[in-house]
Order: sequence, then C-alpha cells, then structure tokens
Amino acid sequence: MSMLIKHLGIGVRAVAVLTVIFGIAYPLAMWGIGSLLNRDGTAGSIISVDGQQVASALIAQDTSGPQWFHPRPSAAGDGYDTTASGGSNLGTGSDELLALVEERKQAVADEEGVTPQEVPADAVTASASGLDPHISPEYADLQVPRVAAQNGLSEVDVRKLVAENSSGGVISPKVVNVVTLNVAISEKVNG
Repeated sequence: MSMLIKHLGIGVRAVAVLTVIFGIAYPLAMWGIGSLLNRDGTAGSIISVDGQQVASALIAQDTSGPQWFHPRPSAAGDGYDTTASGGSNLGTGSDELLALVEERKQAVADEEGVTPQEVPADAVTASASGLDPHISPEYADLQVPRVAAQNGLSEVDVRKLVAENSSGGVISPKVVNVVTLNVAISEKVNG
C-alpha cells in the first residue's frame, strides 16, 4: 500500500510540474517572444485614428461608399461577419457561383467605367475566410481613378498611398491592404 501511495505521489507531482511548464511557462514564453518579434501582430493589428480604435488590419470591412477602395466580396455570414468566417462552399462548376461572379463582374465594371473583361478575378471572388483584407495591385489600380475623383485627390497621390500599403512581391504575391489604405485615404483627406 505504501508503494502505491509513493507512486501516486510521484504521478501527481509530475502532472503538476508538467502543467506548470507546458501549461503556463511555455505559452508565456511564446507570447513574450512573439511580442518582441512582432509588436503589431500580438494585439490584433488594431488601427487607431485620433485615439479611437477603428479597425484591424487583418480583417476586411464593408466599404460600400464610392470614396473608398473596396475589398474582395465576402461570403462570411451576411458579408464581412467575423462570427461567421468562411467561404460559400460553391464549387467552380456551380451555376450559382458562375452567375454570382458574372453579376459582380458587371457591377464592378459599371462602377469603375471599364469592360467586364478588365475586372480582375479577386474583384469578383471571395476569399476562403471571407475576411481577407488584401486585394491585388490590379484591382487597386482599377479603383484609383474613382477614389481619387471622389476624394478630390490626384491619381498620383492615391497611387502613392496604394504603394505604401502594399506588401509581398519577392516570394509571395504582391498585395494591397484595403483597410490600411482606406485609413490612409481618410487621413489624407481629413488632414
């Protein structure tokens, strides 16, 4: 009986020590290292304007006004719903998806004053999460004239803001963050 109690005591101590190491110390160490290496990412990449939190650079928002750059369409819930992140689950052979893409293509072409053939694929297809804040440089370039005219800015200034809010391009494809770009447009306009 004393041997059973001795082994039980060893087991309980082992569980307690391993819980402290792998349940507390290790996660805290990883969080600390992550905080040092990526200061923006550990807080959700929150964007503040005049001391007020307005968005996360990691999550697209519905920007329906003509003065804003538009993100990819969203299939998350009723659109850009962070509680219902996900795609539409419609396959490439789906007639419903094809009709939706053609409808979106015509709407973008009408808004931007181009032909439907000039509309990039990411302008009419949702990302897997439905919340991707990135668009292609081609889609951003298509929107520059509209956004510049709506905000009373020159296309040169708007293209500069697009370049400042772009990333990737060496190994990964070049992308433009619509959330940070729209904040930059707002700051430029409102000075």
